Amino acid sequence: MRMKLTAKTIETLKPPNGRPRIDVRDELMAGFMVRVSVSGCKVFYLTKRIEGRNKRIKLGTYPLTSLGGAREKAKQILISIEDGSYFKKTEDVDRTTLGELVPRFIEIYAKHHNSDWKRKLALLQKFKPLFHRPVTDIRRAEVVHVIDGLIADGMGAGANRTIAAIKKLMNWAVDRGVIEASPLVSMKMPIKEIPRDRLLSNSELETVWRLSDADGYPFGDIIKVLLITGQRRSEVSGMRWSEIDFEAATWTLPSSRVKNAKLHMVPLPSEVMDILRSAPRFLKSDFVFTTTGRSPFSGFGKAKARMDSAMNPIEPWRIHDLRRTMATKMAELRVSPHVIEAVLNHRSGVVSGVAATYNRHAYSDEKREALTLWADHLSQLIQSPEAPTGNEFNSTMKANMKSV
Repeated sequence: MRMKLTAKTIETLKPPNGRPRIDVRDELMAGFMVRVSVSGCKVFYLTKRIEGRNKRIKLGTYPLTSLGGAREKAKQILISIEDGSYFKKTEDVDRTTLGELVPRFIEIYAKHHNSDWKRKLALLQKFKPLFHRPVTDIRRAEVVHVIDGLIADGMGAGANRTIAAIKKLMNWAVDRGVIEASPLVSMKMPIKEIPRDRLLSNSELETVWRLSDADGYPFGDIIKVLLITGQRRSEVSGMRWSEIDFEAATWTLPSSRVKNAKLHMVPLPSEVMDILRSAPRFLKSDFVFTTTGRSPFSGFGKAKARMDSAMNPIEPWRIHDLRRTMATKMAELRVSPHVIEAVLNHRSGVVSGVAATYNRHAYSDEKREALTLWADHLSQLIQSPEAPTGNEFNSTMKANMKSV
């Protein structure tokens, strides 16, 4: 948008509707503009091509910086560019390299806002070819080149996660004043993702349960808890004894351990409590599912392959499909959508927007009723007349799994 910027037009500019921001360029001074964000914040900028590259120079935020003050500052910068003094001043700009910024971002931001910060760090490591470059010098084309290489090497939808990670880092760098603007604004994801819709049938659920029973602690018990509670794999595998209230039969996940950084209480049906009571405890270890006592169980790839081999032939499935299956089956059992959302600890969903802001009810009783109903339904599946006896099934499956 282009118009003659006056004090009155600056005052009356409205936040964009349906867009993250709008740029209003001045008709009187080339390169002079005001950016209006969705929050209503108005910031003056000067855009100028310098040494073959377009640069956006921040002049100030309205109303702390007036229109007249921003114009004068822009004028002085243009003069300094013409006489060369601007380039002497910019020698002192932040020359932090990407390799220096990544660990700073992880320590200061990611570890406090993302339970999967290790995954975010691994994604950012993909940009090692740019680690020597000052962040202020990194261009969009360089990031695209790295992503293109990852896709050429066979990375699929993970390329989208990698872009999301570097965009988050760049936006954080803007907030910290390391760079004036992110070079990745409005960058599109390269891979079109198709949402998974895999649901396990009743017979498959029965088989998974019995295989888990045969596999035992820790992997088999983790699968059972995942299947009953519908929580995320990292949350269940990282379960701590200190999070369990045996008297109240509840599991309280702190905000630091959940994806949406929101404290989450999970009522535990009797089937889960039985699993926890029979689980071994490692001396001086708080981890419920562990093989060392020093870290949570992590050998999912090998354990899942062992289970898949014993289940053949079967349509491929992922551990996260158990969560989707539980939610779908709960709906079939006529559990209300908002209760399912509460069980899954989804921030968005049926209760969202203003309603979510004011509705702080935790639905504790409803969640317990829903999870108990689901656990009872699972028990009926396992104990159905058509199912083979436990001893017969377990002995067969243990033999199959040991042969893998």
